[in-house]
Amino acid sequence: MKIAIIGAGLAGLSAAWQIHALNPDAAVDVFEATDRIGGKLYTVAFAAGPTDMGAEAYLAYRKDATEFFAELGLSESLVAPSGLPSQIYSGGSCHALPTDTVMGIPRDAASVATLVDAATAERITAEAAAPPLEWVAGETDMTVGQLVRQRFGDQIADRIVSALQGGVYSATADDLGLRATLPQVAQALDELAVAGQPVTLSAAVTGLVNARNAQSQSYNSQVFATFANGYAELYEALAEQSRARIHIDAFISSVTKTPNGFALSGAGDGVYDHVIFATPAPTTAMLLKTIAPDAVAPLKSIRLASSVVVGMKFADDTGLPDYSGILVAADEEDITAKAFTFASKKWPHLAARGGALVRASFGRFGDDAITRADEDYLVDCALDDLQKITGFDGRAAGLDEIYVQRWFGGLPVFSPDHPEAVAAVTAIIDRTPGVSVTGAWCAGVGVPAVIEHARATARSVVSGAGDPTS
Repeated sequence: MKIAIIGAGLAGLSAAWQIHALNPDAAVDVFEATDRIGGKLYTVAFAAGPTDMGAEAYLAYRKDATEFFAELGLSESLVAPSGLPSQIYSGGSCHALPTDTVMGIPRDAASVATLVDAATAERITAEAAAPPLEWVAGETDMTVGQLVRQRFGDQIADRIVSALQGGVYSATADDLGLRATLPQVAQALDELAVAGQPVTLSAAVTGLVNARNAQSQSYNSQVFATFANGYAELYEALAEQSRARIHIDAFISSVTKTPNGFALSGAGDGVYDHVIFATPAPTTAMLLKTIAPDAVAPLKSIRLASSVVVGMKFADDTGLPDYSGILVAADEEDITAKAFTFASKKWPHLAARGGALVRASFGRFGDDAITRADEDYLVDCALDDLQKITGFDGRAAGLDEIYVQRWFGGLPVFSPDHPEAVAAVTAIIDRTPGVSVTGAWCAGVGVPAVIEHARATARSVVSGAGDPTS
């Protein structure tokens, strides 16, 4: 069996590893258009030590991911965070990140008392008795922003929900579909409707928060984990253990069906029995146009958000507050950054290096200008915003190292139409023998979700099954 995988990011490498684990005799070629593997995982060689400029943690309560890392022999590399709290910068000051929420949607007004005005607090309290939502179980959908603004007001949407979702999706609550990004909230609303109870946001969120607290799964130091030497440990282990032939700087411009299989432009004379597209949605659309043309339109409907990470290593951390990081409210007009991660505060293994390591994040969907801004401008914005928010003077502290990483089209935007687009593509691919798709656009964001889908896709390829998610 000869298999081509286009894309050497986390999805492509996980699929290659799984294929080899199930069928060591399979010949697997992985083609990567850029000059490195890892995709949106990127560990940079700072003088102080390996430093992630892409994803910097994963949800450790996803046992499937942690068990997979153990299978890769990486258990000893996993490290836990310090447990220091995070903050939200809103109204010119920092506030504790609310805990009794679902992605920032509060259970009650008390949860967000310091972040909103009295009118908003009263609105949250009154929502449970307000006219219920017109909700059809399994059907009604809207953006998260529409729901939150309608029921709780703009301040909750802008100051809390969009701040949190900006860090996960590089988009605001107004860009993101409820069923696509907060399916647990949609399900809770569905259950209220089916039970014939008033469908209110308060009731849905209260039930979810109470259930979470009862299971002791609220945010704490055990929720997240990372790798001591960065995500390079993961993607390098996947590449080595997959035994795949990995070709970097290998741009594939087209895939065509031949009598004997599939031919890839730029891949020599090889013909493959199966092709796995582990590429972003627009790239996948371009590559599928001759072998699955009906999939092109829904793939092109999936939009991408860009962002920038500015990594800064300071000689001295005196004055940097003891937080894991700070999110910036979306309605904060005088701050350019959307978030800061105080990596050396968040991760003890980074603190042991001395000094301070800070990551500044910029860019939300629709804000491409900042992602293309001059590097010096971005660094100045990061330093100025950091000082304004925390009082920490990075220039005086001694800026030892800087790395600016731009993520153009780094994340799919999970709009209300996103599930329908993914379902349409999946149905078409299921009817196209020898072709599979995987990646964040169809799997969901987050390291565990991408790995899970990629491995399921690989199992489907080896077994000859259809839908990898079945």
